[in-house]
Amino acid sequence: MISAALINELNDAVAHGTVDQRAKILHRITELFVVASTGYSDDQIELFDDVLMRVAATIELSARAVLAKRLAKEPRAPLKISRFLACDDAIDVAGPVLEQSHRLDSDTLLATARTKSQQHLLAISRRSSLDEALTDVLVERGDKSVVLSTAGNPGARFSDRGYATLTTRSEGDDELAACVGLRRDIPRPHLLRLLVRASHAVRQKLEAANPSMAPMIEDAVSEAAATVLDQASAGARDYAAARSRIASLRAAGRLGENEVAAFARANQFEETTAALAALCELPIETVDQAMTQDLPDAVLIMARALGMSRDTAKAILRMRAGGRGISPGELEQCLETFTRLTPTIAKQIIKFRDNPSLALGARFSRAAAAVA
Repeated sequence: MISAALINELNDAVAHGTVDQRAKILHRITELFVVASTGYSDDQIELFDDVLMRVAATIELSARAVLAKRLAKEPRAPLKISRFLACDDAIDVAGPVLEQSHRLDSDTLLATARTKSQQHLLAISRRSSLDEALTDVLVERGDKSVVLSTAGNPGARFSDRGYATLTTRSEGDDELAACVGLRRDIPRPHLLRLLVRASHAVRQKLEAANPSMAPMIEDAVSEAAATVLDQASAGARDYAAARSRIASLRAAGRLGENEVAAFARANQFEETTAALAALCELPIETVDQAMTQDLPDAVLIMARALGMSRDTAKAILRMRAGGRGISPGELEQCLETFTRLTPTIAKQIIKFRDNPSLALGARFSRAAAAVA
């Protein structure tokens, strides 16, 4: 326990001592607390708290940083000094306490998260547990490193609002999208929203990291795609931007099956349609009609004529199905017919394009029957 002699020495150091003398006193008091903290009563810990607070307010940053590191992992660290150190503007002081101390109350953590630097937020994001109120602030105020750290923390819990913010911030950020998508507690509606906006690379990464997610990812993408396409079909489509993008890709020699597949998997209807039209040398209006009619025959003719794979054909079929959806059985039947039709026959059908794509569908049916 703190002796009367040490108290007198402390008073003298605070009143007249140098910085070094005060630092030495602080070190002695800290050591005295740490070696026997488990045996102290609450009143004794409170006394240590008062003494440490008197010295901590008069010492330089480096000494405060040492004190913070010593107390951060102490399960019975005095409360006032813990809060004092956590609120320090210097991250070398506040960081260890914010990240490791179990003596900080929710109000202190929230106040720090709302007002302090990104480094302070990053330290908080690494705590072993984070409640919803705290993660709400972290994902709204935090920069990318803070949000990534928070999303990747298995001890973090998120509110509906928090997950909405995470999925919004994941748009265009593959690293964050993959991190959020791998959380086991992400609600399905937010996963749907994330997946429909995620790149194909992100979806592949999620499936590779957790193969059991494959059916859920597939279903989620289908459901999300249906919503997107239903909205898109509500009015006339504007292909101006898609035409320009496809023209640029083609001029650069970068327009092919991989690009069509990527557009389809990302539910980019206009880009997929414009790409097929360009590759098949068909009017975009013809391809648009093929993409929106009930029967998928004409679309399959184009994909087969271009020598595309079953996987690409599957991606296009799922995308164009939209709100109607496509059952596994219907999908497999379409793909079997697609496989039976040779690229040579499909190319011959494409050549006879005097009429719109509805005629393509009829010719596809006859050609498919002939090779069955």
